[in-house]
Amino acid sequence: MDQLRLALLGAPQVEVSGAPLRVDTRKAVALLAYLACRSRRHGRDQLAALLWPEGDDAHARAALRRTLSALNHALGASARVAADRTGLELVAPAMDLDIERFRQLVASCDAHGHEPERACASCAEPLAEAVALHRGDFLAGFTLRDAPEFEDWQLAEADTLRREHAGALQRLVGARAVQGRWQAAIADAERWLALDPLHEPAHRQLIRLYAWSGQRGAAMRQYRACVRILDQELGVPPLEETSVLYQQVTEGRVEPPPTPPPAAARPAARPVAAPHGGAPAPPPLVGRQPQWAALQEAWAGVERSGSGRLVALTGEAGVGKTRLAEGFAAHVGSARGRVLVCRCYEGERLAYGPLADGLRAALARPDGTAWARDLEPHWLAEAARLLPELAPLAPPATVPTPDGPGAQGRFLEGLCRTLLAAAAGTRTGLLLLDDLHWADDATMDAVGYLVRRLDRWPLLVLAAWRGEDVPRGHRLRRVAAEAQRAGTAATLTLGRLDRDATAELVRAVAPARAAAVEELYRRSEGLPLLLVSYLAALDDGDGVLPTLPRGARELLQARLERVSAAAWQLLTAAAVIGRSFDVDTVRDASGRSDDEALAAIEELVRLGLIHEVTGPSTSYDFSHEQVRLLVYEQAGLARRRLLHRRVAQVLGGLARGRGGEGQAASVAHHFQLAGRDAEAAEWFAQAGERAAALYANREAVAHYQAALALGSPDDAAHLQLALGDLHTLLGEYGDALAAYEAAAARCEPGQLAVVEHRLGRLHHRRGDWEAAEVHLEAALAALTAGEGAAGGEEAGTAAFRARLVADHSLTAHRRGRTDQAAGLAAQALELAEAAGDPAALAQCHNLVGMLAAGAGDLERAPHHLERSLAFAEMLPDPTARVAALNNLALTHQAAGRLDQAIELATAALDLCTAQGDRHRQAALHNNLADLFHAAGQPDEAMRHLKQAVAIFAEVGERDRLEPAIWQLVEW
Repeated sequence: MDQLRLALLGAPQVEVSGAPLRVDTRKAVALLAYLACRSRRHGRDQLAALLWPEGDDAHARAALRRTLSALNHALGASARVAADRTGLELVAPAMDLDIERFRQLVASCDAHGHEPERACASCAEPLAEAVALHRGDFLAGFTLRDAPEFEDWQLAEADTLRREHAGALQRLVGARAVQGRWQAAIADAERWLALDPLHEPAHRQLIRLYAWSGQRGAAMRQYRACVRILDQELGVPPLEETSVLYQQVTEGRVEPPPTPPPAAARPAARPVAAPHGGAPAPPPLVGRQPQWAALQEAWAGVERSGSGRLVALTGEAGVGKTRLAEGFAAHVGSARGRVLVCRCYEGERLAYGPLADGLRAALARPDGTAWARDLEPHWLAEAARLLPELAPLAPPATVPTPDGPGAQGRFLEGLCRTLLAAAAGTRTGLLLLDDLHWADDATMDAVGYLVRRLDRWPLLVLAAWRGEDVPRGHRLRRVAAEAQRAGTAATLTLGRLDRDATAELVRAVAPARAAAVEELYRRSEGLPLLLVSYLAALDDGDGVLPTLPRGARELLQARLERVSAAAWQLLTAAAVIGRSFDVDTVRDASGRSDDEALAAIEELVRLGLIHEVTGPSTSYDFSHEQVRLLVYEQAGLARRRLLHRRVAQVLGGLARGRGGEGQAASVAHHFQLAGRDAEAAEWFAQAGERAAALYANREAVAHYQAALALGSPDDAAHLQLALGDLHTLLGEYGDALAAYEAAAARCEPGQLAVVEHRLGRLHHRRGDWEAAEVHLEAALAALTAGEGAAGGEEAGTAAFRARLVADHSLTAHRRGRTDQAAGLAAQALELAEAAGDPAALAQCHNLVGMLAAGAGDLERAPHHLERSLAFAEMLPDPTARVAALNNLALTHQAAGRLDQAIELATAALDLCTAQGDRHRQAALHNNLADLFHAAGQPDEAMRHLKQAVAIFAEVGERDRLEPAIWQLVEW
């Protein structure tokens, strides 16, 4: 048999029966390559516009006709481009296409019983044969400068095939390593690295291979080559994983070489097994009650009226359209209704193919051809033109003439009547058209003809299709819209399962996995196909959820393969940004123009990979987190780092002046993933400051710790001091003490007084009055010795000295030294008044008022406490206000004014809760419990007491709760 051979991986080579194809135009080669790679029927207008975009329609179609004639002449008997008035497709019974062979060879390794990312010794031969087919990039050196859309398609295909080539080489290297063929593995790894010299995983694999083969020096040189190219091209150091591997090489403790994976370790995802053996059973229908009820009502309506109806079942891939449609078809069959199933397949563009398959299945039923014998002979003869099996049933005299006026109409009428007869029975029939988005044009002609005449026949047509594969203006949508306007159609849209439905499905399919419902829902986001894939992976594996099960990966990968090169670039940038993104950020990060970015976004929305999020500003979200993760994974480390850096720079420009903690943290996160640790540390520190200003204390701690972990030596003392303050508010006194001590070890001499002051206040909170006094005296000594003169805004000022003396007075008061406390309080107030600082004045008036109240002077105490509150209200920090309000409340309590005392203490509690000061929050609950008890409200008193006990239990160090912590009443 004559054979057509196409080698498109590299410079195009086309052979017909062993001889080169001889055509006089590059457009003929382009047309042949396009038709071979996209094996389906194409419209003439589409191809004319693709290859001759600059000419008008008439000239473009004429050029296509000439090229088609020349190409068919050159192909001879080996193949032909079958054409009619509207479209054409390549028919090649014996075609050898290197791209198809490459993919078949790689796919053959998936049958070896291990996961795709692993390799066994048997993988080596097919993978080696596959990578040998890659002589270069797709159509290397071949261009059509006057056909930009063709070049866009060529670039997109080249990019996809380059990724597949890299994946095959990675697997081949793994197979060579399993075999112990080190030199072959090294050679293949070098080919893998040559595709992208910035790909760090390839560098790491080469380092391992050199180490496994006893070439430690070569392994070390490979690491240094990795460091050099990353620094030159991206300005970033290697990942920690790479540096750790280098350290292992130098120490001679590299992990052992891989061993062959166990046979059938993790087979492909399978359907859920039937309870008592036998064929696998489909998962039960859950969460589809409204759609099921609508289908039953539509079927009953057809039975009542005798008029047909169309129900369009739409939804994204994997949402369960086929499962619902097949379940309803089984229900109709069990009710003695006849069902005819016609299923479309991706890539199959045979005219009327799905309908012919459905009719052949009907002929194979137990009743055989009985249904066909009831057809009128001339209609049966028309259908026999498509289905030769029907020809013996049609009288010879009725054989139709395929040409002439009305021939097409007669054929469609005969075909539709045959479909009706196959679905007819004692009850209303059901015609199931599944995956109709893949239907060929001829099948769509027949479906449209049938739907427009449904009122004549008692037939329910259930048509299922993917919404993302049927763009606006598609003829399928037009047919459904026409039927809806005529009142003979309805549309059912399937959404994802909610948490309750997910739990129900898990309990039905895998009751032993009920504890994992939340994690399964988070991973699957309610998409049934993903959920069932995860359950199958759990059953087949070690009980640990995989990142993405094989079946789910294949589904999502198939959706990604239709993305153009420009849209893929933008999608990769979006995946780096995160689950949600806005147009401006993704455009700037991807480097695309406004028009290119908008066109790419429209394409991605049309494919159902992203969707628009309604809100005050336009933003977009991935249709599924697993889609984002898969795109991110395929981007390659070097590109991810580059994009993270771009995103950080874009967001950094937006964050300046906005004051948003989340924005600063996001910038830091992206700089960290870009390998820019110094810039990441700077932004984490800013995020910590902004979070602390909003009293988001836990978040602030996390940001400051991230900044320190990334290395901020110039700012380490300040960050540790801030961390100590936050841990103090949270009641984590052990962590606070460690942070303050770290600050003391790193700070400049001029800041030591500030750190000693913080340590003194911390020990005061802990009830360790002696330690508090020691640190406060050390702070005062540092000030007196002049060490605080360069201490910045706090240390070395009269206001700071006043606050130090006030805290020393409070400690003396706690130790029972009444006279010393009074003297120090008076000195502190004098210093504060001289400084005129509101913070110092608020603290010192509060202290004097508190001491006066303790001495029973209820006339002098309120005066100072009211002054303290007035100064405190001038400050952004609520700490002084909380103290003044609490002490005023205690003063009113002593005077018997319980209502005022409760009001003041409640206001103090509200401020303290917002600030997040856990210890003082507990003390205020305790004080309010006493107040409500004294006011004769035992229920309120008990409520506050319980909250006080719960918070006190969390304050301090684990298993070392200081008894004095409970004694905090005033401060």
